[in-house]
Amino acid sequence: MKIKLSILFLFFSFYPFAQDIQYARKIVKKLCAKKLSGRGYVNQGEKKAATFIASEFKKIGLQKLNPNYKQNFNVSVNSLFGKMLVKLDNHKLKPGKEYLANPGCPSIKGTFEIFYISEAILHTKNGLTQLPTTISEKFIAILPSTSTLSSEEKNIRAQNIAILKSETIKTKGLLIFTNKKLTWRGATKQSSKPILTIQGHLNKKPSTIKINIESKFYPKYTTQNVIGYIKGSKHPDSLLVFTAHYDHLGKMGAKTYFLGANDNASGVAMLLQLAKKYTNQKPTYSMFFIVFGGEEIGLLGSKYYTENPIFPLQNIKFLINFDLAGTGSEGIQVVNGSVYKKQFEKLVAINKKQNYLKQVKIRGTACNSDHCLFYRKEVPSFFIYTLGGIKAYHDIYDIPKTLPLTAFENYYKLITAFIAKI
Repeated sequence: MKIKLSILFLFFSFYPFAQDIQYARKIVKKLCAKKLSGRGYVNQGEKKAATFIASEFKKIGLQKLNPNYKQNFNVSVNSLFGKMLVKLDNHKLKPGKEYLANPGCPSIKGTFEIFYISEAILHTKNGLTQLPTTISEKFIAILPSTSTLSSEEKNIRAQNIAILKSETIKTKGLLIFTNKKLTWRGATKQSSKPILTIQGHLNKKPSTIKINIESKFYPKYTTQNVIGYIKGSKHPDSLLVFTAHYDHLGKMGAKTYFLGANDNASGVAMLLQLAKKYTNQKPTYSMFFIVFGGEEIGLLGSKYYTENPIFPLQNIKFLINFDLAGTGSEGIQVVNGSVYKKQFEKLVAINKKQNYLKQVKIRGTACNSDHCLFYRKEVPSFFIYTLGGIKAYHDIYDIPKTLPLTAFENYYKLITAFIAKI
């Protein structure tokens, strides 16, 4: 009987978080559903994601400051919404796997000759003056360097490529061949020409490119942050704030999805997990939960919020920003850890005592997520992300199926223990 009771005790001790892990996986799966279009600006995917998160806030029981939890703001954004065809001679390239179009790509359709720029031109200062005038009707192609370059040559190469990307050199477009991983991003402007990054080894140089890309530029697109809160029982005017961005890169054409499971459906899942906990345990301090839009195109949601705060920023006791929360086999990295050393040492001490994670790694300042805009306004803040595991990032491979949530449970326990000590 004692053995059976012990087994039952262990089961019920584990069961609550087993449920929570299932909830986290459900949130990641929902946010990565194809009907949300990668939470970008094609098919208003980010709006659908924000509406889903607002519905979760309501279910959890968070209070709202606006009728629908949302804080609207405007952005400019380029959207690759439609056709996405790239063919080199007779070989049709696979979008996301074999090439990326620059996110600011304009619409273009046609078949064009390819002009290969020599290393002698590319690695020489003022070398671009040697380009023939006929390139205005062609695509310029840049191959990976086959020689070891000096620092000066690397700088010249980078400067010349930047000029080729600009409006200074008139061409139909630019092809950059690479052996590196394909990594995409967003764009708030539409460029003057298409720039394609193409991965893979060339057995022979193609002579023509057939291209058909449809894009649309929105100079004033309305997107949103989503905000909910719990009023503190003893210190309602002193705030603990938890943030994560919900937007991602969306779609490149009609069929290529960037789902963003780790970046940052996982961070939203952690934030919602915390919201569930604290609505059931009335906190001493008020707690605000903010999910930002526009992060992937320049931290625009957090920028808008800090310029139009709903509550005085000086009332924030501490802020924790969650991004890339889905791995953790190598622990976590704490941006601003060296700035707020006292709080960082508390986090380390808790982890050392409870052995939650392999390491809690310190880092200085970095303007690489939404915490940055608060930190610049002197709000004490950490940005925490997990280490190790899958390397999928800003590509088509960041999907729920391969997101391990390796240390999600212990990461959650560490954060809640840390919150209790703040």
